This record gives sequence, structure tokens and C-alpha cells, in this order.
Amino acid sequence: MSAARNFRNVAIVAHVDHGKTTLVDAMLRQSGAFAERAELVDRVMDSGDLEREKGITILAKNTAVHRRQPDGTEVIINVIDTPGHADFGGEVERGLSMVDGVVLLVDASEGPLPQTRFVMRKALAAALPVILVVNKTDRPDARIDEVVHEAQDLLLDLASDLEDEEASQAAELALELPVLYASGRAGVASMNKPADGSVPDGDNLDPFFDVLMEHVPAPKGDPDAPLQAHVTNLDASDFLGRLALVRIHNGTLRKGQQVSWCREVDGEPVVEKAKITELLATVGVDRQPADEAVAGDIVAVAGMPEIMIGDTLADADDPQPLPRITVDEPAISVTIGTNSSPLAGKVSGHKLTARMVKSRLESELIGNVSLRVVDIGRPDAWEVQGRGELALAILVEQMRREGFELTVGKPQVVTQQIDGKVHEPFEHLTIDVPEEYLGAVTQLLAARKGRMDHMATNAHGWVRMEFIVPSRGLIGFRTDFLTETRGTGIANAVFDGYAPWAGEIRSRHSGSLVSDRQGTVTPYAMIQLADRGTFFVDPGDDTYEGHVVGINPRQEDLDINVTREKKLTNMRQSSADVMETLAKPMQLDLEGAMEFCAADECVEVTPEVVRVRKVHLDATTRARERSRAKARDANV
Repeated sequence: MSAARNFRNVAIVAHVDHGKTTLVDAMLRQSGAFAERAELVDRVMDSGDLEREKGITILAKNTAVHRRQPDGTEVIINVIDTPGHADFGGEVERGLSMVDGVVLLVDASEGPLPQTRFVMRKALAAALPVILVVNKTDRPDARIDEVVHEAQDLLLDLASDLEDEEASQAAELALELPVLYASGRAGVASMNKPADGSVPDGDNLDPFFDVLMEHVPAPKGDPDAPLQAHVTNLDASDFLGRLALVRIHNGTLRKGQQVSWCREVDGEPVVEKAKITELLATVGVDRQPADEAVAGDIVAVAGMPEIMIGDTLADADDPQPLPRITVDEPAISVTIGTNSSPLAGKVSGHKLTARMVKSRLESELIGNVSLRVVDIGRPDAWEVQGRGELALAILVEQMRREGFELTVGKPQVVTQQIDGKVHEPFEHLTIDVPEEYLGAVTQLLAARKGRMDHMATNAHGWVRMEFIVPSRGLIGFRTDFLTETRGTGIANAVFDGYAPWAGEIRSRHSGSLVSDRQGTVTPYAMIQLADRGTFFVDPGDDTYEGHVVGINPRQEDLDINVTREKKLTNMRQSSADVMETLAKPMQLDLEGAMEFCAADECVEVTPEVVRVRKVHLDATTRARERSRAKARDANV
């Protein structure tokens, strides 16, 4: 066996919380990647703080599993753990560009969901072989046979959307789909179908590794051909600077080697000479220095401080660049700028200037291929476009934790002009709810221009509904949905394409309680105003004119004084003061604040607090803007 064939490169794709990272944990443990006395950490691939807090994978990461074959040869299985949320689809597409096969992980109860459809469409379009793993077979509500049929139907359905030749290849892959049954938490996989709700037979993941070796082809690259290595990810080291994660398609890469660095500068192709100062191979979850790597391997290199995703490292004498990585267009945008509230810079050490914010956004573009930053002609604000609200909220949350103070606008959709008409992005929304909430959810989505595409019930009293709904209709949808379903509903959406503008959507039917002056919130004022609505603030919090301090049940905004103090007199009272208690205020996190925003509102983000405020703080200016808007609507 040649050196190039000692590799298998595979991506594990699935919907959110179907067990990808847990399965990778088991693969690493059973392959001996951890030292005998090493402290075992669950979800070791979710290394970021936000990933651990939210329980989701945000960045695609790779690891290397070393397996000893019966004939004594060692095979290196490079595993790419991809995000399951469609908002991070750019990470999925980047991960698929590195591999030769895909493991489709499906929950034994929930079955294929919208994000599953999204990533499998990309995999089939690339003609990658697929292995189906039905995970969590030990769930009490597992329905293994139905899930297998749903997964096969999904692949056949996706195959029909491709071109003729690609469709026949994809259909063949779907019909010959190898199926495994697993419990990632127990670290067990089997080719034999277990009973619903039980762990598969066996003691380990050996059947999974055997099927992977049989069905995922070895890399086709030639170690003796001229070098071609594709940059698919970036990392950083305190000692080496920027690291480029590369998939070697052809040739051999050595430490100290002179290469041609094929890149783009201002949209024009440029070829420069560069030297590989360090070569790092992945062993388990660590990187270790190596002398050389051959075609098929995925390694990290140092020596080019300005290298970008999509660049090619080619032969020094015969540079042949590979096609650059392309991802789908962004669908949602927000305006991010410096904090302009009266309380900006109240805490020393925060990052406040426009130069700092712009530099941070530009650095995010280096490693995030699905994000765009658009100049809107203002020196202190920029439009940031991404796949969805969650991806943009994650960026803002990361900046907040790094010490930035920001103003974040209400999320908007990114429209396109097609045949002279405005088109907007639409989402394929899948909802699982108990039957008693069927009417409430249908009514909620009808008001947001949603069109039901499919509905099915199961034996457990739950209904699965599929809608085609404008992306605008899903901005602020989560809060209303959880309220209507008493927190029991599950909703998942994936980008479905562009269609003509659907018309006006009024997603919020309440107004805002707006502070009319600067000061400190007092208990006395909140007691007097308790019947006005629900508050976001506590007594003792700072406030200012234009700060949204609560929700008005009516549609109009209401200016109130939440700093009013009780007048003190020298008159004695005949009885003790009556103790009054305030209702607990609603706590808005960053995502909730972005969803709540009305068209004339934005979010003030600081490391300590998240506030909703009016774009125009002055009440007179806001009234003037409302009058102008009414006049424009009347003319239209």
C-alpha cells in the first residue's frame, strides 16, 4: 500500500444535538488518543467557551484517529467535526472540501431535520459516499426503522434535484447506503439493528471503523506529482503566529520547503514564493512537529503571516492553484458600530473606538468564510452579513467578551434584484409540537406569511409541520413560538432560496416602555408603573432618555419616568409602611434583545450589560421621524 493510501478523510455531519461530538469523543478514546492517566473531558472537540455553554459546535475542527489494521499497517483517519446549525453552513462547506466521504449521523427519535437536508445536499453535489449512523438507539422514544426510511427518502429526494449524471450517482449512493446503529454515549456501534430503546450489541466502535475503511475511498492524490495543498482553515500559535490548515491534494510537503503561495490580492491572482517554517501533524487532539506530509493528509503549516482560506500552496517551479472555496450567499444582516449611548465608556478598559471595532471585524473575515462586512458610508458603523441571526449573535457575543462596547441594529434580510423585482430569502421551517398547539402555531406562522408544505403525526401525540416562510418572518419568531407552545415546541429552519417579496409582516404586536430621562431606576417609580407592562430593569440600574426599559402591551410606545423618587415629609404615619414586592423583571440575553428590537430600536452591548434602546434617543426627534414615516406611507 502506498503512503498516500494510508489515510481516510471523513466529515461527520448531523443536525444540532444528534451526537456528533460525543461520537468523536468515543472514537478518540478507543483509538488511544488520550494518555492513560489523562483527564477525560466530554465533548473535547467543542473547545470554545460559547460552544460548551450553548452545547453546539460553531467551528469545524479536525482530529486524527490512528487505527492499526489486521495486516499491521497503520491508517490515519482524519475526522472533521462539523457544525449542525445551518447558520454555520460556511463551516460545513469548508469541512466538506477537505474530505472524501461523509458520515451522516441521525437521531433515532428525531430523524432527519432541515440542517441534515442542507449538509447532505452539499455532500451529494460533491459526489461524496455516505455512511448512515442511527445514533441514540437507546432513547426511550427511538423509532429506528422509520428513521432509516426517512434518511433514505431524504437522499433520494435530494438526488432528484441534481443534474442528470450527478443525480444518478447520488441515487446509487442512496440505494447502496450502509447503515450502522450506535450509541455514541456508550461508545458502541453495530451492523445489527437493536430493538427500539436499547443499546446495539457489541463492546466498541470496531464495526463503525470497519465500514468506514470499506466505504470511504483513500485519497486519490499522487505523492510524486507537483505539490498542490489547499488552505481550508486558519489557527494561531503564540510561538509560530498564524497557522494554515491545509489538505494536500498532490505532492509532498516538507518542513523548510520553498513553495509557491497562490493567493488573491484585491481580486487579482498573485503567486509569491514562501518557505514552510514549521509543519505540524495532528495526533488525536494535539499537533506535533513533523518532517513531511504526503498527498491525502491534513496538516498545519507556518511561515506565511497573511495566508487566507482558499489559498493554494503549490510547487515552486510549477504552480497550479486549486479553485477557491465558495459558500452560499448571506441572508441576514445587522449594523454593528461603536456604542453611542450616554453610558458609553462608563467602565475603564473597554474597547470603544471605531478603529478597534473595524479592525476586529476585518480579523473575523480571515477565518470566517460565510461572513461579509459592507461599508455603509459611516465612519463608526458597518453592515455585517451572515447566514442567520445565531451566527451574527455569536460574533457579537464574542466581541462583547473581548471587551468591546457596540451598538447592534435590528436584524434585516439581504435582498436581491432578480428580473427587476425585489426577492428576499425564504426558509424551510420544520416544527415539532404536541397536538394541542397545532392551531396556535399555524396561526402564528400565517401572520408571518408562512405556507404549510407538509404535516404528519406520530404515535406519541406530536405533530411535525413543514413551512416555507420568509426569513423576515422568523426574526423574533422564537420568543412567540416558545410562549405559544409553553416551551415544548422544537423549531428548526434552513435556507430554501430566494422568492419575490412577500409583503408587509408585522412580527411584533406590542410597544416599548421608554425612559424619558437619565438617572437611576427607583423602586418607588417601578411600583407606581407596575401596571404599565413588563420591565427589563431592576431598581438601582442606570438608565437614560431613549432607553427601552420594558414592554408595553399596547402597540404604541410609552415614555415613562422610572427615576421618580418618593417625596419625604416630616409627617408621622399612624401605621407602618406596607411592604410591596415588585414582579421579577424579564431578563433579555443578546439573542433575545436582537429579536425584540423594533424597526426604530437597536441593542447596546457592553461586557457587563445588554440594553435595548431607541436609535434616536430624543423624544422630539422620534416623533418627527414617525410623522415623516406616516407621510411616506400615505404617499405610497
